[in-house]
Amino acid sequence: AASRLRLSGLCFLLQILNILLFAVFVRYSPEGSPGQCPPQLNCSRRNQDSGFQQPRFQDVHIQVLLSFGLLVAFLSRYGPGSAAISILIIAFAIQWAVLIQGFFYFFLNGKIYVGAQSMVSADFCTAAVLISTGAVLGRVNPVQILLLALLEVTLGTLNEYILLSLMGVSDSGRSLTVHTFGAYFGLMVSRVLYQPPKDKRKREEQQHMGHQMDVFAVVGTIYLWIFWPSFTSATTVHDNAKNWAVLNTYFSLVASTVATFVLSPVLYEGSTPRMVQLQDATLAGMAVMGMAGEMLVTPFGALITGFLVGLITPLGFRFFTPVLHSRLKIQDTCGVHNIHGLPGILGALLGTLLTLLATADTYGDRLELVFPLVAQGSRTVTDQALIQLGALPVTLVLATLGGYLTGALLKTKVLRCSPDTQHTENAVFCEVKLGSC
Repeated sequence: AASRLRLSGLCFLLQILNILLFAVFVRYSPEGSPGQCPPQLNCSRRNQDSGFQQPRFQDVHIQVLLSFGLLVAFLSRYGPGSAAISILIIAFAIQWAVLIQGFFYFFLNGKIYVGAQSMVSADFCTAAVLISTGAVLGRVNPVQILLLALLEVTLGTLNEYILLSLMGVSDSGRSLTVHTFGAYFGLMVSRVLYQPPKDKRKREEQQHMGHQMDVFAVVGTIYLWIFWPSFTSATTVHDNAKNWAVLNTYFSLVASTVATFVLSPVLYEGSTPRMVQLQDATLAGMAVMGMAGEMLVTPFGALITGFLVGLITPLGFRFFTPVLHSRLKIQDTCGVHNIHGLPGILGALLGTLLTLLATADTYGDRLELVFPLVAQGSRTVTDQALIQLGALPVTLVLATLGGYLTGALLKTKVLRCSPDTQHTENAVFCEVKLGSC
């Protein structure tokens, strides 16, 4: 009863806070061409609503709402609750992200001006929170998850502002600001909250991935294939810029899927991979194209990249995840390190290499869209590549530091769960089948 009241009270307070802040600060953004954007606003990273296609916003929102909700529903005991809590995270984080990002980007004369692109940016930020949740799923209660979302949206927006606005990093598909930041933020929270289970066998039974949960993985994977290319290209407004991101993403994900069929029969019993493994390969293949998607990867380069990351992901689950648990005391429930963290880092390194190879002859007019400062002559290609590379340690430092501080807060006595009750706490938001207890 106390847990239910804490959740109810926190949801009430946070929603009232959002309503009051929206009433004071948030206003509709004036539609028009980029030339009509008030000069005081930071419009460099915002596409005006007049040039923004509504279907693209719908694709991104469906991707965040359905795909991520279904991707965390693979635990046999916590499937329904995981999907429910992901919707709660989305409902709160979108509101909070609109406010926090508004103060950084769209603040003018004491008001925040929001439009369709503001919602897309909020969806990106929400995706990072859902990735972090995958690292601690099943071991935190809803109150802790809401507080995690509150803090991560704030710190994630700060990281995004430093990278995209201050440093001028090109990361349209968010390899760094979504995948890398979300993964290592969640992993550090998991490390701080680590509590060794008293009964290892009982814990394994509770987190057993039942075959009935493959249904969630099937639907989630299908949604990834349909909508993620729009997710990668959502920040581009010109069709010629969008095409490269979509094509590179598709080539990468198909190659990573084939790679799963190469390694899974070798690493695990059975000749056919489970849908959960295909889902992981799909995510990894698309995460690695976050930064490089709109660059000149070339079709065969996207296939090579996707195939390599498709081999690395199952190897990470087989060999690196046990090391994380046994040596570093990090319990990674959904394997976000292998399907978001490592691909995000590899995507940043690939983006750095492609930046070094960028020339006006190969990119043409597209150079101004991908690397505007290089096209204007403010930076050399080498300078831009060094900045792209430097964005990786900046993201890792902010993610790990923010995750540590967040984990320390969530570990306070009033919020944390004991080793014996950390799983039963989830009964607050999910229907537990008696046969699984």
